[in-house]
Amino acid sequence: MMMMDIMQQNMNEYLPLRDVVFNTLRQAILTGELKPGERLMEIHLADRLGVSRTPIREAIRKLELEGLVVMIPRKGAQVARITEKNLKDVLEVRRALDMLAVRLACSRMDDEYKKQLREACDEFAQVVKSNNTKDITEADVRFHDIINKATGNDRLIQLVNNLAEQMYRYRLEYIKDAAYHNRLVAEHEEIYSAIMDGDEERAAKAVVLHIDNQEETIIKHLNLDA
Repeated sequence: MMMMDIMQQNMNEYLPLRDVVFNTLRQAILTGELKPGERLMEIHLADRLGVSRTPIREAIRKLELEGLVVMIPRKGAQVARITEKNLKDVLEVRRALDMLAVRLACSRMDDEYKKQLREACDEFAQVVKSNNTKDITEADVRFHDIINKATGNDRLIQLVNNLAEQMYRYRLEYIKDAAYHNRLVAEHEEIYSAIMDGDEERAAKAVVLHIDNQEETIIKHLNLDA
């Protein structure tokens, strides 16, 4: 989706202009439309979105605070690159949260959530065949969201959501490599099966492997792109 399309979509929500611009640029970064290392030229972005430079400047400042934009001396603002350190930091926290989530889900997941998780597994397996990175990423998010919601732990859900934006970027990097799609499907099935069996240790082991494989693959891509 082009930024102007996203802009129009957000306009329909009647948000203040500065919020529309911020959300538009943020979404463009998270989905990879604005790529890591790409310079953010205020005049160019203002022309592209049909706004003045002021909301662009405000949005860039906010994105810098979120870690999605960095200021480079004599070059200005650019989309933050995915670094191995940042990746490891985020996945270290996510690994611990996901282990807790699947353990809790083993004993707390009710029949409705079990049905939803089965459907999410099937949906993911179908979407993978499309090779559409964005659709596969969103199907992956839905699978894990069901597990988190099934815990009934609002604080856990909040913590996971706080990492969601950064995780989205990493998921895109991982999922764009079609060589790993079948492995992802198998990993989801193993997590699902362990939860259905109420086996906390097996579920925790499965989700750790799931994240470890993600980390290994993304680091390999980062090194290849360096």
